Amino acid sequence: MPADGGAPEPAQAVAALRPWEQAPAQRPHVLLNMVSTVDGRAAVGGLTAPMSGPADRQVFHGLRGLADAILVGAGTLRAERYGRLVKDPARRARRAAAGLAPDPLAVVLTASGELPWDAPLFADEHSRVLVLTRSGLRPPATAARVEVLPVQELGPALGVLRAEHGVRALLCEGGPGLNASLLRAGLVDELFLTVAALLGGDDHEPGIVTGRFLEAPQGLELVWVKRAGDELFLRYRVPAR
Repeated sequence: MPADGGAPEPAQAVAALRPWEQAPAQRPHVLLNMVSTVDGRAAVGGLTAPMSGPADRQVFHGLRGLADAILVGAGTLRAERYGRLVKDPARRARRAAAGLAPDPLAVVLTASGELPWDAPLFADEHSRVLVLTRSGLRPPATAARVEVLPVQELGPALGVLRAEHGVRALLCEGGPGLNASLLRAGLVDELFLTVAALLGGDDHEPGIVTGRFLEAPQGLELVWVKRAGDELFLRYRVPAR
């Protein structure tokens, strides 16, 4: 922790970022944020909360504060019970001061169209939700504003986010299957990884990506390593393939 008792160094480093300035013309700048145990598990008991300490939560919310949109898979939405993406009024005010919408666009990817419509996100009148799906989904009436975008591939879908929804910085929060799809398509620009001081000890829990998603190992460029207590915070740049 810093001597002045303010935000930990990882959160300070995140607060200084301006990812929207790095967006190419054809798609958003894509940030992937994950937390894992030392033995590589991306969940404990199916959830991320047991791995996330106070500093990680500050980084988590700090990255959300920088994104035009938050991308998540339907499974993660279901497990984590997402609600309004930026709940703190002060954080929404900081977003507005930086030229961002007070509430980021929620983007949900689902192949089947099966979504947890009882999740708090859909009950929030302030939230805007864009569902990416191959199915012929017709959403029910919800308090949140929900729009469906038919997609076959992620690359063109991200192009629509950039061109039609003004998304310059897109933060992906998983899960592992969605992460794999983005990495396989060469659509991730940066990876933020918190390593919790914890051994998960359950090989049934997934890693931060699943399946055989690359033909060959992908090299990463380490941008910085930060520490807060026993947690490590890694920021990597993902080179274009």
